[in-house]
Order: sequence, then C-alpha cells, then structure tokens
Amino acid sequence: MRERLGRLGLGVFAAVLAVAFAAVITSLVLLATGHAPIGALTQMVDYGTGADQLAAIVNQATTYYLSAIAVAIGFRMNLFNIGVDGQYQLAALLAAAFGGEVALPNGLHQIAIVVVAMLVGSVWAGIAGVLKVTRGVSEVISTIMLNFIATGVIAYLLTPKRLGQLSGESLTTKPIDGSGQVRGFPLIPGADTKVYGLIVLAIIVGVGFQLLVSRTRFGFDLRATGRSASAAQASGVNVKKMVLIAMLLSGAVAGLVNMPVLLGEAHNYSLSTPSGIGFTGIAIALLGRNSPLGIVFTSLLWAFLDTSSNILQINNIPTSIVAIAEGVVVLSAVVAYELVRRYGLRLQQRRVGRELAAPPAGADPLPADGAQA
Repeated sequence: MRERLGRLGLGVFAAVLAVAFAAVITSLVLLATGHAPIGALTQMVDYGTGADQLAAIVNQATTYYLSAIAVAIGFRMNLFNIGVDGQYQLAALLAAAFGGEVALPNGLHQIAIVVVAMLVGSVWAGIAGVLKVTRGVSEVISTIMLNFIATGVIAYLLTPKRLGQLSGESLTTKPIDGSGQVRGFPLIPGADTKVYGLIVLAIIVGVGFQLLVSRTRFGFDLRATGRSASAAQASGVNVKKMVLIAMLLSGAVAGLVNMPVLLGEAHNYSLSTPSGIGFTGIAIALLGRNSPLGIVFTSLLWAFLDTSSNILQINNIPTSIVAIAEGVVVLSAVVAYELVRRYGLRLQQRRVGRELAAPPAGADPLPADGAQA
C-alpha cells in the first residue's frame, strides 16, 4: 500500500511539474509578444468559470475522455492507435444514418445507435489489428492510412443519393427522432448550456476500463503483453489474439467519441462534425498516464484551455498561445515522467539493497571483529 501511494505521489508530482514548466514557457511567449501573462491567465480563469462555460468544458472533456480512453487501451498493449479520428468519424456517420432511418421505442433506440457506433469503430480498428497479426503491418502505418480511407468513404456516403440529404446549404444525414435522443441536464442551476446526458456513458467506460485492466485475467494478460510480448508468449498468452482484441476494444470505445454530441445536441451527422479529437486524445492519454482517473483531470484541463481561448481572441491575444501551452505540457510530461521513473527506480533499488543487507528477523547478529564465536 505504501509503495502504491509512493508511485501515485511521484506521478502527481510529475504532472504538476509538467504543467508548471508549461506555464513558465507560455508566460515567456506572452511576454515576448507584448502581453501580460497574469492578465491573460486571469481573463481565462474568469471566463472559464462562468456557468455556461463550465458546462461547455465538461461537454468537451467528455468527448476528449472517450478518445483518450480509446488510445489508452492500445497504449496498455504497447499499440499506437492513431486511427481514432477515422474510427469515430465513420462510426458517427453510420450510427447517425441508422438512427435517422429506424423507428424504435425510447431507450431501445438510443442503445441501438450506440451499439452500431461501437461495432463500426471496432470493425474499422480491427482491420489494422488483422493486418498486424497476419502480415506484421505496423498499426501506426495502417491506422494512419485508414484515417484517409475513412475520409473518402464518408465523402462517398454522405451524398443525397446515399445517406445524405440537403439541409439548407449543407449535407447531413436524416435527423434522429426524439426517441433516439438523449437529453442533457444543467450542471449549475440557471445555466443555459446543459451537460450531455451521455456523460454517464463516459463514466461507465472509464470504470469498466479500470476494472478490466486491474481486476481481470484478461487485463493482466493485456499489461503483460504490453510490457514484454516474448515473456507473455512464453507464459502461455496468445499474443496475436491479445493484439486483435485490444484493437477491437480500442475501436469500440473510439466509436463512442461523438455519441454525446450526436445524441445530445446535433441529432445528425454533417461535414461540420468536429474532427481531430482522436489526435487530442493521444496527448491527453500520454499526460494522464493511461489511467482513467488521470485522464479525467487532463481532459478537463484540455477542455478548459480550448474553451477559455475564446476570451483571448476577443481581447486580441493570439489563441495560438493555448496551442503552444498544450504542446509544451505534453513534451514536459514526457520528460518529467521519465525523470520521476528513474528517481523511483533508484529509490526501489536502495530499498531492496537495505532489505538484503538487513539480517533476517530472529537471527543472531554477526559477531563483531575479534569476538569469539
């Protein structure tokens, strides 16, 4: 227990160190461009703590969280799933088209749409998994290419002759009926912006991921394979099977990324559907150390920075400052976690050395030099 608390403390220290270093670098950039760092930060905090902005931050953090969990599943297996963006975009299109075409009772309708999204994301990620286990193709290359293919498939399907329809001057899928929508709820009484109802789904995904990884035999095999595939293979783990399952699970969670927006606000898919969330999830997963709880805080931090950047633009402060801060946070986190890891390893080596040097409990101490045995 003490050792686990020590590792947790070192992890928290590394995250705080990374954020503090990023704050220093961002402040220097602001000073170089002629802006006061304290003033800019005060504006962001004042704006970001408003009732409507807090709800918007939680909503954006929900999608970021699901994206980061999808990435983290792959990271736990030492797999780099860069294709989350294409997986959730294609899943959102087909799930929206399905939801707009079918008529199901309330409750069953929402569940069916979510299941379709998970299946589409899982199948699209599974292509990369199959290529890796059968042909040895790197998942980094295959998922990047699948992102481009997904963009082409979406452009092909989202036409009036297929899954799309003209809504004003834009192409969208058929709107989802009320039975397929999920209502939000106010985060703070009196706020106009509501929190997505499917935030509950994100919580379930996070808890399920933690239980799967830390409390099941599959989770043990997953972590063992990620640390050393050869050692896991020698102990009887089917590494190829684990790789494929991990990619399928990662894709299934990726398919959920746009569901809070689709069912809670947009109710259809269009070309204005947010993109790039998959790549943001990679940074958030890295900063959160692939931990569901750590990803919660990093998702909220990212959402706060993105939402609060609006006030900077209003006050003629370049919003690219926020992008610089986010990038520096990730780079700082990589360095800080490595330094902390090495420090923790030295502490562990010293502790083991002391334990080996100490006499066993109940044993007579060694006689001093010159003393008779």
